[in-house]
Amino acid sequence: MPVSSRVSRTAVRPDDVDPSRRLLHVVRQIKIVRGNLVFAPPKGGKLREVPLPDAVAARLREHAKDIDPVPVTLPWGTPAGEPRTVTVYLSTANGDPLSRPSFNANVWKPAIRAASVEDTRQNGMHVLRHTYASVLLDAGENIKALSLYLGHADPGFTLRVYTHLLPTSEDRTRRAIDAAFGHGLTDPDGLATA
Repeated sequence: MPVSSRVSRTAVRPDDVDPSRRLLHVVRQIKIVRGNLVFAPPKGGKLREVPLPDAVAARLREHAKDIDPVPVTLPWGTPAGEPRTVTVYLSTANGDPLSRPSFNANVWKPAIRAASVEDTRQNGMHVLRHTYASVLLDAGENIKALSLYLGHADPGFTLRVYTHLLPTSEDRTRRAIDAAFGHGLTDPDGLATA
């Protein structure tokens, strides 16, 4: 199946979701090798487990009820690799692997336009990875855990890439002290009544 543009994405199948531990196992991606789609290990060969938020797990279940996951057969690792069939959540209407160009043109770009978001390179699909990182950092997740979730070999790399997304220490200090004093809680007296 020749494809002319670069594609790399996770090929998630239902068995990659572990509902009892609320995890997603990242074990393969679909990428292009010499113009052909193949299954391959995730970027850098980094198999990993990522916490699966309840909202995402629920949406995956809903999606699978609406649209059955589809078996896709691709070679493993190289165009001449052993064919493997993986039942994936996302595919085209024909049951083919969903390519990034097709997803961008037919799903992502119409969605951002409908949301009145400027259609620029900075608002491309990769922004989802940065959004994920920034939300976790803002919530106080540590760099080492984030590095594991993103599949980075070194937390230092994660810090260098995402340091601009870290909340300032002043903001963290304000939030911590405000929370300690109950600022914003329904009790108008806060700790003064203690």
